[in-house]
Amino acid sequence: MRPQSKGGRVYLVGAGPGDPELVTLKGQRLLSQADVVVYDRLANPALLALAPPRAERIYVGKLPDRHTFRQDEINALLIERGQAGQTVVRLKGGDPFVFGRGGEEAEALRTAGVPFEVVPGITSAIAAPAYAGIPVTHRDESSAFAVITGHEDPTKAESALDYEALARVGTLIFLMGVGRLNQITEHLVVAGMSPETPAAVVMSGTCPNQKTATGTLATIHDEAQRAGITAPAVIVVGRVAGLRETLRWFDDPTMRPLVGQRVLVTRARAQASDLVEALRALGAEVVEFPVIRIAAPADNFAALDRAVVRLDRGGGARDGQTGDDQPYDWVVLTSVNGVEMIWSRLRAAGKDARSLGGTRLAAIGPATAT
Repeated sequence: MRPQSKGGRVYLVGAGPGDPELVTLKGQRLLSQADVVVYDRLANPALLALAPPRAERIYVGKLPDRHTFRQDEINALLIERGQAGQTVVRLKGGDPFVFGRGGEEAEALRTAGVPFEVVPGITSAIAAPAYAGIPVTHRDESSAFAVITGHEDPTKAESALDYEALARVGTLIFLMGVGRLNQITEHLVVAGMSPETPAAVVMSGTCPNQKTATGTLATIHDEAQRAGITAPAVIVVGRVAGLRETLRWFDDPTMRPLVGQRVLVTRARAQASDLVEALRALGAEVVEFPVIRIAAPADNFAALDRAVVRLDRGGGARDGQTGDDQPYDWVVLTSVNGVEMIWSRLRAAGKDARSLGGTRLAAIGPATAT
């Protein structure tokens, strides 16, 4: 092992299963401090917004049939940036050490003498079934579960999976196996598992486009094809899969009536959070596309500041007062933005609510009034 590099550090951060709100607090903090974010295909792009604007963002995602970067190139990139003294967040879908090749990257960093830390993430092996209403264990149904890769190293001479042993485990969770679903179910049946064993496939678990197919070992391949299930997907085999119809919640329209709907929110981003959260809680996929922003006027508040001065003069015209000298009888507030702006200018002038004592107030809309 080489001596440790000075200053730089690489953080292998689990991005969670898809929903950006499922990333850990430590993961959020490290992203906010990153110089470089090296991210995978399954890491939600929304998490990149947590990194500083100056941070470099490098995509190294992989598809089953093509890779942007080979694994050795990713290792070399992490080493290079760590040795350069940078704070590097290696953002990996799910958990870095659950079929994420995080162990290989950690070994490469250790060999090169680059300090690293591992920040665990919520694995899709548990989260995707949970969002589909399937607990991986249940007191009455399953006392154990196994997480299995459905995509073994293609250079292996033969499979290392013992299907006869797996057939005796309570719940089986296969990751990266949707392309081999037919072979997986056949292997399990040959190994002694009943063809009537409940099974489910959850696509894009925890994401707005989550989709679930259910059936048995004998039917799940056809059911998944009929439902249009594609990668990324998690396969669940075992009696717990039969609990979905009772425990489903994420895609249950009685609990989340806007599930499957995409809603465009055009409000200024700083003012849209309450609406966005309410829509998401009802199941909607929210796309934020602000078409307005609040900016200072071209005259740098000169006209508004003159109006604030006139507020102190009280209502009703007085002898000798004309035009801009006349006090206001009414102040009409047309939006929350107007309320915030006039209060900010009152404070800037060293004034408070007493300046409004001589005028009548009108507010348009309940949000403005409150």
